[in-house]
Amino acid sequence: MRRTVAALMMALLLTGCGASGENADDLALEARGAYLQMETCAASLAIQVDYGSRVYDYGMDVTWEREGETTLTLTAPEEVAGVTGHIAAGETALEFDGMYVETGPLDDQGLSPMDAFPALLAALREGYLAQCSLDEVEEAQVLHLTVRDPEGVPGEGREVQLWLSAGDYTLLRGEISSDGATVLTCEVSNFSMA
Repeated sequence: MRRTVAALMMALLLTGCGASGENADDLALEARGAYLQMETCAASLAIQVDYGSRVYDYGMDVTWEREGETTLTLTAPEEVAGVTGHIAAGETALEFDGMYVETGPLDDQGLSPMDAFPALLAALREGYLAQCSLDEVEEAQVLHLTVRDPEGVPGEGREVQLWLSAGDYTLLRGEISSDGATVLTCEVSNFSMA
């Protein structure tokens, strides 16, 4: 009987452990620490936004600087590929050389597709970590984080889902929901940070 109980307890302890023997909560705190220390990062993004009645796809290359600005270069759709902009908090559009890209806010906080990457980073760096788990995705361990208002109810208000590599905390994917509906999905590739 004691061996059975000991074996069950060991199995329960191991199911929450990552490759390094840490659990999802510990990895989430380590990931947050890495992103708080980060000075710059860059990535390529494939963003899909859903307004309910219409869906748009964007591609962009982005660089972020802690003490600077976020620079975006649109890669898709083809009509606006190459347009580069520098954004600050609260902007919802890019305007350059007479070209204007505007889709309107995705939620009542003014979120736009151009704000996607800064919003994901802000959630990761500063948001309330409501849930974290280790998932297996294509034979790799992935840290899955849910960020929302600490007083909020799941499915109400803004909620951010983040997926990071459990090994080096590379941002892989992010989703932003508003009142239970996913309004923005972001696939991240070529992520680097310093």
